Amino acid sequence: MDAILSTLIGAVLAILTTIAVEWFRRPALRFQIAQPHDNDYGNRQSSPARKARFLYLSVLNSPLPRFLRWMSRNPAIDTWGMISFHHQDDGQDVFGRPMPVRWSGSTEPPIAAQTGVVMDSDWLRSLYRRDIQPGESETIDVSGRFDDDQSCYGWSNENYFSKPLWRNPRWELGVGRYIIRVEMRTSGQKFVTYFRLCNEGTRDSFRLELAQSSDEKRLQMRMR
Repeated sequence: MDAILSTLIGAVLAILTTIAVEWFRRPALRFQIAQPHDNDYGNRQSSPARKARFLYLSVLNSPLPRFLRWMSRNPAIDTWGMISFHHQDDGQDVFGRPMPVRWSGSTEPPIAAQTGVVMDSDWLRSLYRRDIQPGESETIDVSGRFDDDQSCYGWSNENYFSKPLWRNPRWELGVGRYIIRVEMRTSGQKFVTYFRLCNEGTRDSFRLELAQSSDEKRLQMRMR
Protein backbone atom coordinates (compact mmCIF):
# COMPACT_ATOMS: atom_id res chain seq x y z
CA MET A 1 0.00 0.00 0.00
CA ASP A 2 2.84 2.39 0.90
CA ALA A 3 4.50 1.73 -2.46
CA ILE A 4 1.25 2.48 -4.31
CA LEU A 5 0.73 5.68 -2.30
CA SER A 6 4.31 6.82 -2.95
CA THR A 7 3.91 6.14 -6.67
CA LEU A 8 0.64 8.08 -6.73
CA ILE A 9 2.14 11.04 -4.87
CA GLY A 10 5.15 11.02 -7.21
CA ALA A 11 2.89 11.01 -10.26
CA VAL A 12 0.81 13.90 -8.90
CA LEU A 13 3.95 15.94 -8.11
CA ALA A 14 5.31 15.26 -11.60
CA ILE A 15 2.07 16.47 -13.16
CA LEU A 16 1.97 19.58 -10.96
CA THR A 17 5.61 20.34 -11.76
CA THR A 18 4.93 20.03 -15.49
CA ILE A 19 1.90 22.33 -15.20
CA ALA A 20 3.91 24.89 -13.20
CA VAL A 21 6.79 24.85 -15.69
CA GLU A 22 4.46 25.34 -18.65
CA TRP A 23 2.63 28.13 -16.79
CA PHE A 24 5.88 30.02 -16.16
CA ARG A 25 7.03 29.51 -19.74
CA ARG A 26 3.93 31.12 -21.26
CA PRO A 27 4.46 34.37 -23.19
CA ALA A 28 4.22 37.47 -20.98
CA LEU A 29 3.67 40.69 -22.91
CA ARG A 30 4.54 44.13 -21.51
CA PHE A 31 3.82 47.48 -23.15
CA GLN A 32 5.89 50.66 -23.16
CA ILE A 33 5.65 54.03 -24.87
CA ALA A 34 8.16 54.17 -27.72
CA GLN A 35 9.87 57.32 -28.94
CA PRO A 36 7.70 59.36 -31.36
CA HIS A 37 9.05 59.56 -34.89
CA ASP A 38 9.06 62.80 -36.88
CA ASN A 39 9.27 62.54 -40.67
CA ASP A 40 10.06 65.33 -43.09
CA TYR A 41 8.98 64.44 -46.62
CA GLY A 42 10.08 67.77 -48.07
CA ASN A 43 8.40 68.71 -51.32
CA ARG A 44 7.96 65.20 -52.66
CA GLN A 45 4.94 65.30 -54.92
CA SER A 46 3.98 61.71 -54.16
CA SER A 47 3.74 62.22 -50.41
CA PRO A 48 0.32 62.96 -48.87
CA ALA A 49 2.03 65.20 -46.27
CA ARG A 50 5.16 67.33 -45.96
CA LYS A 51 5.71 66.61 -42.26
CA ALA A 52 4.37 63.99 -39.90
CA ARG A 53 4.69 62.66 -36.37
CA PHE A 54 3.90 59.04 -35.60
CA LEU A 55 3.24 57.54 -32.16
CA TYR A 56 4.19 53.97 -31.24
CA LEU A 57 4.05 51.40 -28.49
CA SER A 58 6.66 48.74 -27.81
CA VAL A 59 5.44 45.20 -27.09
CA LEU A 60 7.95 43.11 -25.11
CA ASN A 61 7.81 39.37 -24.51
CA SER A 62 9.39 39.54 -21.04
CA PRO A 63 12.24 37.17 -20.20
CA LEU A 64 11.80 34.80 -17.29
CA PRO A 65 12.91 35.95 -13.81
CA ARG A 66 16.55 35.23 -13.05
CA PHE A 67 15.83 32.27 -10.79
CA LEU A 68 13.98 30.59 -13.67
CA ARG A 69 16.51 31.30 -16.42
CA TRP A 70 17.40 27.59 -16.53
CA MET A 71 14.17 27.40 -18.57
CA SER A 72 13.24 29.49 -21.59
CA ARG A 73 10.15 31.61 -22.15
CA ASN A 74 7.97 30.50 -25.04
CA PRO A 75 7.81 32.85 -28.03
CA ALA A 76 4.58 34.79 -28.50
CA ILE A 77 3.38 33.13 -31.69
CA ASP A 78 0.99 34.74 -34.18
CA THR A 79 0.47 37.78 -31.96
CA TRP A 80 -2.28 40.14 -33.06
CA GLY A 81 -4.20 42.95 -31.46
CA MET A 82 -6.68 45.80 -31.50
CA ILE A 83 -6.69 49.39 -30.27
CA SER A 84 -9.83 51.26 -29.27
CA PHE A 85 -10.02 55.02 -28.70
CA HIS A 86 -12.14 56.49 -25.90
CA HIS A 87 -13.08 59.97 -24.74
CA GLN A 88 -11.16 60.72 -21.55
CA ASP A 89 -14.04 62.40 -19.74
CA ASP A 90 -16.58 59.57 -19.89
CA GLY A 91 -14.79 56.60 -21.46
CA GLN A 92 -17.14 56.42 -24.45
CA ASP A 93 -15.73 54.60 -27.47
CA VAL A 94 -15.09 57.26 -30.13
CA PHE A 95 -15.62 54.98 -33.12
CA GLY A 96 -17.67 52.14 -31.64
CA ARG A 97 -15.17 49.58 -32.97
CA PRO A 98 -11.51 48.68 -32.44
CA MET A 99 -8.74 49.36 -34.93
CA PRO A 100 -6.62 46.35 -36.01
CA VAL A 101 -3.02 46.72 -34.90
CA ARG A 102 -0.34 47.42 -37.51
CA TRP A 103 3.19 46.24 -36.74
CA SER A 104 5.68 49.04 -37.30
CA GLY A 105 8.37 48.42 -39.85
CA SER A 106 6.09 46.22 -41.95
CA THR A 107 6.43 46.83 -45.64
CA GLU A 108 3.70 49.19 -46.77
CA PRO A 109 0.81 47.29 -48.34
CA PRO A 110 1.24 47.05 -52.12
CA ILE A 111 -1.34 49.29 -53.69
CA ALA A 112 -2.40 50.04 -57.23
CA ALA A 113 -1.74 53.78 -57.12
CA GLN A 114 -4.70 54.86 -59.19
CA THR A 115 -7.35 52.48 -57.90
CA GLY A 116 -6.31 51.83 -54.30
CA VAL A 117 -6.72 48.08 -54.81
CA VAL A 118 -4.69 45.81 -52.52
CA MET A 119 -2.60 43.58 -54.76
CA ASP A 120 -2.10 40.60 -52.41
CA SER A 121 -4.78 40.20 -49.75
CA ASP A 122 -3.17 37.10 -48.19
CA TRP A 123 0.10 38.95 -47.71
CA LEU A 124 -1.75 41.96 -46.32
CA ARG A 125 -3.44 39.76 -43.72
CA SER A 126 -0.04 38.52 -42.56
CA LEU A 127 0.92 42.11 -41.65
CA TYR A 128 -1.50 41.94 -38.72
CA ARG A 129 0.34 39.07 -36.99
CA ARG A 130 3.85 38.79 -35.60
CA ASP A 131 6.00 36.36 -33.60
CA ILE A 132 7.87 37.88 -30.61
CA GLN A 133 10.79 35.94 -29.23
CA PRO A 134 11.43 35.90 -25.43
CA GLY A 135 13.36 38.97 -24.30
CA GLU A 136 12.67 40.75 -27.59
CA SER A 137 10.18 43.45 -28.52
CA GLU A 138 8.21 44.60 -31.54
CA THR A 139 6.64 48.00 -32.13
CA ILE A 140 3.06 48.77 -33.07
CA ASP A 141 1.69 51.93 -34.70
CA VAL A 142 -0.88 53.97 -32.79
CA SER A 143 -1.52 57.31 -34.47
CA GLY A 144 -0.20 59.88 -36.93
CA ARG A 145 -0.57 63.65 -37.29
CA PHE A 146 0.35 65.60 -40.42
CA ASP A 147 1.47 69.09 -41.41
CA ASP A 148 -0.55 71.75 -39.58
CA ASP A 149 -3.64 69.57 -39.14
CA GLN A 150 -5.45 69.79 -35.83
CA SER A 151 -6.79 66.25 -36.17
CA CYS A 152 -4.74 63.09 -35.80
CA TYR A 153 -5.54 59.64 -37.15
CA GLY A 154 -5.40 56.15 -35.76
CA TRP A 155 -2.75 54.40 -37.83
CA SER A 156 -3.37 51.01 -39.39
CA ASN A 157 -2.78 49.27 -42.71
CA GLU A 158 -6.03 50.84 -43.94
CA ASN A 159 -4.39 54.28 -44.00
CA TYR A 160 -2.25 53.25 -46.98
CA PHE A 161 -5.27 52.99 -49.23
CA SER A 162 -7.79 55.33 -47.59
CA LYS A 163 -9.25 58.34 -49.36
CA PRO A 164 -7.53 60.68 -48.76
CA LEU A 165 -4.33 58.69 -48.30
CA TRP A 166 -3.01 58.51 -44.73
CA ARG A 167 -5.78 60.76 -43.35
CA ASN A 168 -8.28 57.94 -42.94
CA PRO A 169 -11.66 59.49 -41.95
CA ARG A 170 -12.63 56.19 -40.27
CA TRP A 171 -9.99 56.86 -37.58
CA GLU A 172 -9.96 60.66 -37.35
CA LEU A 173 -9.59 62.13 -33.85
CA GLY A 174 -10.18 65.81 -33.18
CA VAL A 175 -8.39 68.04 -30.69
CA GLY A 176 -8.46 66.60 -27.19
CA ARG A 177 -7.25 63.87 -24.90
CA TYR A 178 -8.21 60.25 -25.31
CA ILE A 179 -7.73 56.96 -23.52
CA ILE A 180 -6.56 54.13 -25.72
CA ARG A 181 -7.19 50.51 -24.82
CA VAL A 182 -4.70 48.07 -26.30
CA GLU A 183 -5.62 44.38 -26.44
CA MET A 184 -3.12 41.82 -27.70
CA ARG A 185 -3.71 38.08 -28.10
CA THR A 186 -1.22 35.26 -28.43
CA SER A 187 -1.09 31.56 -27.61
CA GLY A 188 -4.58 31.57 -26.13
CA GLN A 189 -3.80 34.53 -23.85
CA LYS A 190 -5.12 38.08 -23.74
CA PHE A 191 -3.15 41.12 -22.55
CA VAL A 192 -4.86 44.49 -22.02
CA THR A 193 -3.31 47.85 -21.17
CA TYR A 194 -4.25 51.53 -21.30
CA PHE A 195 -2.53 54.77 -22.31
CA ARG A 196 -3.46 58.41 -22.89
CA LEU A 197 -3.25 59.97 -26.33
CA CYS A 198 -2.75 63.75 -26.13
CA ASN A 199 -3.75 65.62 -29.28
CA GLU A 200 -3.52 69.22 -28.11
CA GLY A 201 -1.35 72.12 -29.19
CA THR A 202 1.19 71.82 -31.97
CA ARG A 203 2.29 68.65 -33.74
CA ASP A 204 5.44 68.62 -31.59
CA SER A 205 3.33 68.18 -28.45
CA PHE A 206 1.37 65.26 -29.94
CA ARG A 207 2.24 62.33 -27.66
CA LEU A 208 1.32 59.26 -25.64
CA GLU A 209 1.29 59.22 -21.83
CA LEU A 210 0.78 56.58 -19.18
CA ALA A 211 -2.87 56.17 -18.23
CA GLN A 212 -4.02 56.87 -14.68
CA SER A 213 -5.83 54.28 -12.58
CA SER A 214 -8.94 56.47 -12.85
CA ASP A 215 -8.77 56.18 -16.66
CA GLU A 216 -8.74 52.40 -16.48
CA LYS A 217 -11.62 52.29 -13.99
CA ARG A 218 -13.67 54.64 -16.15
CA LEU A 219 -13.28 52.42 -19.20
CA GLN A 220 -13.85 49.22 -17.27
CA MET A 221 -17.07 50.60 -15.81
CA ARG A 222 -18.16 51.74 -19.26
CA MET A 223 -17.51 48.33 -20.80
CA ARG A 224 -19.47 46.31 -18.22
